[in-house]
Amino acid sequence: MRPAHGPGGAARAGDLPVLAVLYGRGAATPLGLTDTARGRCAVVFLGDLGDPLVAADLAPVSRTTRVVDTRGLTEAQLCALVVGLAPDGVVTFSDSLLRATAVAAKACGLPFHEPDTADVLVDKFRQRRALASAGVQSTACRLIRSAGDLAPALAATGLPAVIKPRAGCSSTDTCRVDSAEELAARYAEFTDGVTRPRAYVLEEYLVGDPSAVGDFWGDYVSVESVTRDGDTRTVGVTGKLPLAFPFRETGLFVPAELPADLVEQVVRLERRALRALGVREGVTHTEIKFTPGGPRVIEVNGRIGGGISDILKRSSGVDLLAHAVDAALGAFDPPEPVLGLDGSGRRVAFQYLVSPPSDACVPGGDELLDDLYDIPGVDLVDVGITPGWRADWRAGTEWILGTVYGSAPGFAELRITLKAVQDRMASFWSEVEV
Repeated sequence: MRPAHGPGGAARAGDLPVLAVLYGRGAATPLGLTDTARGRCAVVFLGDLGDPLVAADLAPVSRTTRVVDTRGLTEAQLCALVVGLAPDGVVTFSDSLLRATAVAAKACGLPFHEPDTADVLVDKFRQRRALASAGVQSTACRLIRSAGDLAPALAATGLPAVIKPRAGCSSTDTCRVDSAEELAARYAEFTDGVTRPRAYVLEEYLVGDPSAVGDFWGDYVSVESVTRDGDTRTVGVTGKLPLAFPFRETGLFVPAELPADLVEQVVRLERRALRALGVREGVTHTEIKFTPGGPRVIEVNGRIGGGISDILKRSSGVDLLAHAVDAALGAFDPPEPVLGLDGSGRRVAFQYLVSPPSDACVPGGDELLDDLYDIPGVDLVDVGITPGWRADWRAGTEWILGTVYGSAPGFAELRITLKAVQDRMASFWSEVEV
């Protein structure tokens, strides 16, 4: 067993394996990772400390955990740096670092997504093509590199359609368009003043079928899985609340309220999608929408979904982050899947995301948030109101003010709790001219 490394790079005695975490903003925090790693491994964080957000995230752990600055490094230099650490595992929870982590893991001979698989997981255009080529699902999708691509793309997708970055997350710069004029205006807005505009995709809009789960719940779910050496195990299926404009998430809960046959359908579709994309290692978060034609893949992500580890742990005790760490280190002990309430005392855990219903809204005062604690099932209100804050739909889910955490013994009680939260929050927002 290689010696682990402590702060500053000095080797220390001990038999804990070393886990190299390529850190960027994503689905796991440094504090959460160090807590999960305790007794499992010694973590080394590699992050771009020139990014003030990354630097702020890593500052609280830098005194006890080794942090390596990667600012200005090319992918090849970053890979060489990771190899030089001689880690026992390599992992990331950030989409933007998925490919670099895959390259580094391959160079180290460690389990993670293959580089080509990582490319497909973060490239929405290639992902759609791969799913279609494998016969999993054909979804009209066209690449947009310039304004000249708009008309032919729209001819292929029809209306309504969705424009989004070719590589991106959290619904940033993502919206529905209902006319050629609206598409042109949105593309101009996204690329105005940008020296090197990033590529976008235009894809057909997947029309939802609320009757699949009922009007109160969102018309989509996500499937969480762990894969080791091609063996995929379902960890859980996550329910969602309806989206806010244009595609901002407003809440999630585990387990989802689905009949057994629908659970079977979404899991089967997810497995087919993972095989089509070449997923053989790691944790995945696959979003699936219910449509009049049945479940359809929205997208497959090659990391834990935001908030998923928390609600799984509070609902059933399953620690998805720990399973992700273990899988990166070569271990594989998947839990029993969390697919429903099994009478063993499991609760439905939720996160309600404090997200504005529109950009014409501003938040109210803290006293309105304090009132949420009067609602049975609400355990924690973690919301910060910054003076001068204004909504920005282009930032997607990244622009939420905070999260309300809680749980309920069953779905009927969950519905009552969330309806009460929604009713209170309706008076939290007030409209202003934008």
